[in-house]
Amino acid sequence: MSVVSDLRVLLRFRDFRRLLTVRLLSQGADGVYQTALATYVVFSPEKQTSPAAVASAMAVLLLPYSLVGPFSGVLLDRWRRRQVLLYGSLLRTLLASATALLIVSGVPDWLFYVSALCVTAVNRFVLSGLSAALPRVVDGERLVVANSLSPTAGTLAASLGAGLAFVVRLVVWDSDAAVVLLGAALYLCAALASLRMTRELLGPDHALVRRRLSSALSGTVRDLGEGVRHLAAPPRREAAWALLTMTLMRFCYGALLVMLLMLCRYAFTSSTDDGLALLGLALGVSAAGFFAAALVTPWSAGRLGPGRWIAVCAATAAVLVPALGLPFAAAPMLVAAFVLGLATQGAKIATDTIVQSAVDDGFRGRTFSVYDVLFNVAFVGAAGVAALVLPPDGRSALLVVAVAVVYAAVAVAMTRFEHRSVSHQ
Repeated sequence: MSVVSDLRVLLRFRDFRRLLTVRLLSQGADGVYQTALATYVVFSPEKQTSPAAVASAMAVLLLPYSLVGPFSGVLLDRWRRRQVLLYGSLLRTLLASATALLIVSGVPDWLFYVSALCVTAVNRFVLSGLSAALPRVVDGERLVVANSLSPTAGTLAASLGAGLAFVVRLVVWDSDAAVVLLGAALYLCAALASLRMTRELLGPDHALVRRRLSSALSGTVRDLGEGVRHLAAPPRREAAWALLTMTLMRFCYGALLVMLLMLCRYAFTSSTDDGLALLGLALGVSAAGFFAAALVTPWSAGRLGPGRWIAVCAATAAVLVPALGLPFAAAPMLVAAFVLGLATQGAKIATDTIVQSAVDDGFRGRTFSVYDVLFNVAFVGAAGVAALVLPPDGRSALLVVAVAVVYAAVAVAMTRFEHRSVSHQ
């Protein structure tokens, strides 16, 4: 069955459409909100941004996810996931509105970061809930296509939200606070959309739900240990390897993103508005890569297997990133943005499929929370490394070559694992 036919069949599932609507609105709001934060921190004319400042901002916003993530997984395996989507979106609406007030009030940066941290911390619950709920609205036969469409559509929505934020900021109203309020309105729409699903629809199963919150929190470490042992068992080794390789690819993406921010801010343009427009174009090109991955991955992963497709994505990035990045010119860098969008999202779709297929429903919330923690730690670590390596204008051949080496190592490691798995069957 072709990709288009599979998507047409998948979209006939009413509950899948409703869950997808919540994802699109939620991640579209994320794109608006996060772009507003980036423009406020990086592109404000009064701020002299450095790689270290960007890395510090990422650390403040993302490292605490390592504390929130495990608790979100434990709670998602007990709380009604529909309720998490509803109340999480309402809470983000209020918090984003507070962020807008802080921006116009000219408060110290640390208070602004606290507000932004609260919004992005709630995001962990919502995104983990969306991923854990997906197998509840589609059958196993179409899970690969659902993993291709849903997260990729969410990423595209985030990219479109970012594009909308750029348009509002550059054309309609030169105000980061106004863009943040737009994000708050979209969070409210996501909350209203979640009401179209019943409380019980998204699980978890009653037999797996512990009613008392205190027992859930006190058992966090034990439950996570059980989740890790579940993931490490021989039938699920491929899922563990996929998570490891995806974490390394996320590290590469984070390092290159910091470099791109600095290049757009200082090397490629002479003004902050031009830099902001170029960054918006780069994100749009990367979104086109995400869309291409959604079309290509179901067929490619079906023929090669998800693990081998991850290896192909990493190998492609290993070859093309230095070829396109080392000239440090805007046009090749835009092509590189497309390649990275395709490779990163293609590998993520395959990873999601492997994890969801291998992990039992009672462990999915915890597994995807660990997944999120690994993502964020890798991203912050990449920003820290980039801060040490990058010069003020963002041009660093060392960083580009090092990232290519990591991609190559991922491709080799995943290929060898898949070869050993076939040999032992």
